[in-house]
Amino acid sequence: MTLTEGEIVLRPIKMRDQRVWREVNRRNRDWLRPWEATVPPPAPGGPVARRPTYRQMVRHLRAEANAGRMLPFAIEYEGRLVGQLTVAGITWGSMCSGHIGYWVDREVAGRGVMPTAVALAVDHCFRSVGLHRIEVCIRPENAPSRRVVEKLGFRSEGVRPRYLHIDGAWRDHLIFALTAEETPEGMLRRWRRRRPVTPQGPGAPQGPGTAQSPGTAQGPGTAQGPEDGGGADQSGEMK
Repeated sequence: MTLTEGEIVLRPIKMRDQRVWREVNRRNRDWLRPWEATVPPPAPGGPVARRPTYRQMVRHLRAEANAGRMLPFAIEYEGRLVGQLTVAGITWGSMCSGHIGYWVDREVAGRGVMPTAVALAVDHCFRSVGLHRIEVCIRPENAPSRRVVEKLGFRSEGVRPRYLHIDGAWRDHLIFALTAEETPEGMLRRWRRRRPVTPQGPGAPQGPGTAQSPGTAQGPGTAQGPEDGGGADQSGEMK
């Protein structure tokens, strides 16, 4: 399944993305590290969790997708891989909910890539998948990632103290959410209406409302990126 808006594409992550994925993560290592999910120390005598390899990560994402619990996407911009977005923790029954995690290459920050990707995913979840609620969990210190959900009109639901293990410690997270009733016209249509037109290219000034996500938004169950590539794989997580 592929979701598209102009030069921005969400499509399934693939094994053959490994080389490019690792290169993007390597370049963004310092930028993403403060927002990266980590595994807490094991209990005395307990098993030691290890970072998955890239191939293990992709196999996990596929297995979760096949089980109906996850929608893992690679993000492409102008034909190249620039990040990931995953709808994870999908729950059915009386809840019909999921949460979105994401990260994006710093080189494309400020071009509306992440708000557009989130809008595409939200519309797909509400209109095609049949979910009723989507939430995004973000560290209070992650102002650029917070701007993404604020521009899209997500509703703030407060703080979950020490919610996820991020960058080596249990961190508080702000919770942002939307239900299908809150976006009757569609999230992408809303974003098109709000999105400013800004110059493109290196050195272009940032207009108010352009997305500058270092992007990572975490979700419950988020795990670290692969050991062979680093990676704030905020997908969902095995994200």
